[in-house]
Amino acid sequence: MTTDSLSLFAIPLAILYLVALACIYRILLSYRTAQGAIAWIIALIGLPYLAVPLFLFFGRSRFGGYVKARRMGDRALTSLLDQFEQQTTSISNPGHEHFSDELQVLCKLSRQPFTSGNHCTLLRDGEATFEALFEAMEDASHYILMEFYIVRSDRIGQLIKAILERKLAQGVQVWFLYDDIGSVMLSRRWLRELSAAGAHVASFGKGNVRRRRFQINFRNHRKLLVCDGRVGFVGGINLGDEYLGTVIDQEPWRDTHCRVEGPAATGLQLAWLEDWHWASNIRPELDWHPNNIDHGDQQVLVLATGPADTWETCTLFFLNSINNARTRIWIASPYFVPDFQIMNALQLAALRGVDVRILIPEKSDSQLIRLAAYSYLVQASQAGIGIYRYQRGFMHQKVVLVDDRYAAVSTANLDNRSMRLNFEISIINTSPDFIGSVDIMLKDDLKHCQRMTESDYQDRSILFRLSCRAVRLLAPML
Repeated sequence: MTTDSLSLFAIPLAILYLVALACIYRILLSYRTAQGAIAWIIALIGLPYLAVPLFLFFGRSRFGGYVKARRMGDRALTSLLDQFEQQTTSISNPGHEHFSDELQVLCKLSRQPFTSGNHCTLLRDGEATFEALFEAMEDASHYILMEFYIVRSDRIGQLIKAILERKLAQGVQVWFLYDDIGSVMLSRRWLRELSAAGAHVASFGKGNVRRRRFQINFRNHRKLLVCDGRVGFVGGINLGDEYLGTVIDQEPWRDTHCRVEGPAATGLQLAWLEDWHWASNIRPELDWHPNNIDHGDQQVLVLATGPADTWETCTLFFLNSINNARTRIWIASPYFVPDFQIMNALQLAALRGVDVRILIPEKSDSQLIRLAAYSYLVQASQAGIGIYRYQRGFMHQKVVLVDDRYAAVSTANLDNRSMRLNFEISIINTSPDFIGSVDIMLKDDLKHCQRMTESDYQDRSILFRLSCRAVRLLAPML
């Protein structure tokens, strides 16, 4: 090999290692977990030609630029938040009889207040949810705001588009935001026709490409709808036929959504506006006067979490709930791959006598996550944590019940992606009536669950157990 050929080989290699060192520098300044940082550093040193491109696209832990666009870069958005916090319906004063240090933490995490004068309706399946969504959209007279992780151009998708096109013809404005990764199978024709009818359509990923480069590992996992700033919806249900159990050769999906009336709908609208402004740099004129309803007596907080936040807000929400549980904490999640913080908190809760129950599906849309969940059975069983596998189809709901003090309907799963990589949103309700409805729903679900034991893992083959433990190593990426 000649000197010239050696130089041609050495120069690219040197550049590659310089880029790898730059990546390591960034990791050391911003890592969130030591395990993840060490894994990346070893890979960047040992296999830079593979690790460098992977890190550039998948290694970032913060969603750069969003905070500036949301808070510092747009005074109008900050002004709207200040206006919302000062509404007379707010009960975020620590001296309020319904307020506690625990709820104060949630307000600080969400950057929104708890509000009174709300009414939430629990929607226990896809049929009830779509019926309520369709009714709210048909009743809209000014605007419809939509944001969904998955949108399909199947029967439900076509019904949604038909309603939106009809409302557009009536002069109602439609603002439609979707995640381009979650909705990768959505027909381009569907989007073109909706845009042609006059809707404002944006993709969370393809919009604002300059600021989003090298951030494709992040997802907007939120599912919400707001009509006229007066009624809103949030929960686990996307726009697709699978939630009706009508897809051939597919297990029925069990999911939960929530209808919100009152000032909390304004909180949902604010969360939507932040995402829309990021994706499009446009701030539509909306109604910001909270809607006080006669039959509203519920205290509700909108908790939007994501990788652009100062703290790991989703992780802190779960830790706050688990650590403050006194008698019970029940969590329903389709994906159970907790990190050591969450698992330790669950163990401590069970050891101090709290009734800890985790509802997960027996049949999953991810075999890797299903395997990983088995690896936690020994730790869970020894501490007294009950892990229940739902037997009637794929359970996709995300619900948290803490004592008889509050309940949350959410888009967030109990996994690393929701904790650190996804934009999520939850409704937290302290009303006894709402808590009671969630309690009844989860008790009904538990009737169709089988409690897992340590032997369900220990009595399996060594190959199965090794597979579970090996997949668990991938937890930060699942």
